[in-house]
Amino acid sequence: MGKFWNLLRSFFGMRKDIGIDLGTATVLVYVQGKGIVLKEPSVVAIDQNTDKILKVGKEAQQMLGRTPGNITAIRPLRDGVISQYEYTLRMIQYFIKRACGNSILAPRVVICVPSGITEVEERAVVDAATQAGAKNTYLIEEPVAAAIGAGIDISTPNGHMIVDIGGGTCDVAVISLGGVVVSESIKVAGDRFDEAIIRYVRRRHNVLIGERTAEEIKIKVGCAWQREEPRVIEVKGRCLVQGLPKVVRISSLEMPDALEEPITAIIEAVCSVIERTPPELVGDILYNGIVMTGGGSLLYGLDRLIANVTGIKTKIADKAVSCVAIGTGLSLEHISSIPEGTINISRQRQKQN
Repeated sequence: MGKFWNLLRSFFGMRKDIGIDLGTATVLVYVQGKGIVLKEPSVVAIDQNTDKILKVGKEAQQMLGRTPGNITAIRPLRDGVISQYEYTLRMIQYFIKRACGNSILAPRVVICVPSGITEVEERAVVDAATQAGAKNTYLIEEPVAAAIGAGIDISTPNGHMIVDIGGGTCDVAVISLGGVVVSESIKVAGDRFDEAIIRYVRRRHNVLIGERTAEEIKIKVGCAWQREEPRVIEVKGRCLVQGLPKVVRISSLEMPDALEEPITAIIEAVCSVIERTPPELVGDILYNGIVMTGGGSLLYGLDRLIANVTGIKTKIADKAVSCVAIGTGLSLEHISSIPEGTINISRQRQKQN
């Protein structure tokens, strides 16, 4: 009987509980016992004639701005929340299927969400995951997941400040005793950096560039603080005067001006949270420093700028891009003890403490 059960288990697979970092720009999937198994762009390519999904993830991203009339490549998530429910549902379904493989048991799923999400938006995420095949769906707030993924012990009565900058949202939070004490979530992050670069190149160079080109500029020469050695990149776009293709040289020296607006918004959010933090926890933060996570935190010099403005040492977490996904995955270890009816794990942890 034991051999039969082992054979059956290996053939069908046991339940694979998964954690999903459902980001505006990127989806990361964590499988319990395996770690991060998927990292794909949050893009879906749709055939408008048949309403059929053609590609998801990297292959769909390559279609952005390059599709014929009947094919549309879209991002179904906007500013950290679902903007196109049906396509988000199918995207989650695709990623769950890929992560679970041949398992016939529906997985329990933990999904991270921005700290400023509304109850209606929470319900939309839960419903989408449930319809996509999840047995139970739980949510965890991004700053809490980021702190866990960064290796911070959030269960102690010690204040820690997290600045998580993703693609759609920037979440700033002070965490103590397993819960969020003070937080602010703004819809200014990596995507807004790209938009600011597009506007700058249009205004300064009279050239129109696309989102992918703007992202390339951000990664290669983007900075919030002047680099010690300036960098230059050549990009192609359309001249707004002649309407013809044009190559322009963009220098890192231009980037602080180009990114001034979104960077200022993030700095103001950080300062706002510090101002609303209880004095005892401010002392903890001054000692522990500010920890930055998310892809947006990798913008050159942003940590240095925040430290300069706040007077608090600021560091970028190891594996900053994956911190939220890792934290979401690690929270899977505790879902068996979560009371029935719980949706948001972050709030439940706070109640327990």
